[in-house]
Amino acid sequence: MQPHRPLALLLTAALALTLGACGKEPDSPTASNEATLTGPDAKPGLVASDGKLMLPVIAGRPAAAYFTVRNDGAEPVTLAAVSILGAGKAEMHQTNGGSMGKVDSLPIDPGASVVFAPGGLHVMAFELPATLKAGGKAELTMTFSDGDKLSMPLDVEKMGGDMGGMGNMEGMHH
Repeated sequence: MQPHRPLALLLTAALALTLGACGKEPDSPTASNEATLTGPDAKPGLVASDGKLMLPVIAGRPAAAYFTVRNDGAEPVTLAAVSILGAGKAEMHQTNGGSMGKVDSLPIDPGASVVFAPGGLHVMAFELPATLKAGGKAELTMTFSDGDKLSMPLDVEKMGGDMGGMGNMEGMHH
């Protein structure tokens, strides 16, 4: 039965190529700390970087997330909501003149960067899972007013103090 041998070899080669492609490692992300590492819902032109989640000193208190988001797009965007995977709730807050208040939305102009940092804009994360530990990772997702999303990794760190004086601020306890 020699006439079937070339067909069998061809089918075997095709099967080997198909199976080999299934095990192919994805291209590795760049060494950059910028989180353009997002899914298909990622907002074009937006880049997030330097993400960290500071765990509270006292268990049960909220954590704080800090990062930078940059609008490289041609149109202004509005950050409408944030969430942290596993947290019961996350909110954008702004520290101003010794008090802290919730921020419902945040416009970001083309070419502008917004920095979430201690003493200014930040994200408060409430009802954290007990499994979240320093040295681990968390994920922050930003939702924009048009429904587009941008997700980024957060390095989980242990807070070394009282959030730069924010521990006694009005509105801190929810």
